[in-house]
Amino acid sequence: MSDDETTTSTEVVLPETETSLVRTPKLGVPQADGAVEGYSAKRTLPLRVELARQLRRARTRLTLAFLVLLPLLLLAAFELGEDESRGGRTFADVATSSGLNFAVFTLFVSTGFLLVVVVALFFGDTVASEASWSSLKYLLAAPVPRMRLLRQKAKVAALLSVLGIVLLVGVALAVGVFWFGTGDLISTTGEALAFPRGVLSLALATFYVAIHLSWIAGLALFLSTSTDAPLGAVGGAVLISIVSEIIDQISALGDLRNYLPTHFSTAYSDLLSEDIDPSSMITGVFSALSYAAVFTVLALWRFSRKDINS
Repeated sequence: MSDDETTTSTEVVLPETETSLVRTPKLGVPQADGAVEGYSAKRTLPLRVELARQLRRARTRLTLAFLVLLPLLLLAAFELGEDESRGGRTFADVATSSGLNFAVFTLFVSTGFLLVVVVALFFGDTVASEASWSSLKYLLAAPVPRMRLLRQKAKVAALLSVLGIVLLVGVALAVGVFWFGTGDLISTTGEALAFPRGVLSLALATFYVAIHLSWIAGLALFLSTSTDAPLGAVGGAVLISIVSEIIDQISALGDLRNYLPTHFSTAYSDLLSEDIDPSSMITGVFSALSYAAVFTVLALWRFSRKDINS
């Protein structure tokens, strides 16, 4: 083939190649900027998909079912037990005086441990469970951006945690009202709040507990990004909460106990009186959100640098 023929052939091929480069690419074909036609990071791992996925899990159903069952177990315990101390002034002593008191008692006995475990379970299982199943790397290869993956999972964990807390209190109130009636809410100091006011106080107390447990949520999320063992993340968060509770019992520490994340866990009891002093609750909310913010930032930092190999 002569040089002229080679030149002519080249001039014909090059325009066709250039034309093919500017044609509208098909779905899944990389673009000049490295993206793929039709791909949008905001559309990956939709909230409803992750929520449905978590609701299908046995651990989620069993946890929520137990929270529904607990008020019934407490009611059975009161009815089967001997009526000897109902004239006292503790939450247990006045638990059977009305439906509201029964709901407050249920919330009180669940705050220090049970609800801590529930929140730690939902948040500690977010990333660690995917890593233990060796599915985390496939989610990120989908591709789901790391920060979006963590954010979507944290949102679902928060929804499930709030659902669990509301279920517990709501069922306790319904069972209590059915069995003990719509009497006044009697505080441990002997003050009585009318039923409408008592319901409002109970709702605010529930809201406070949900906000206060945010520090456990942040801690469990951080631990979940730091280990491939879900039990380690959940157990670690619960253990730290228990240690904080134990240290909080040492009165010799004085005001230093105010810096413990669990110190204001039951500050909502101030809502059960006529004259409400919100100072403890405000401090408790600030403390919990501060711890939650620190642990969440650590979780984001850790997950953004985590070597995903599972």
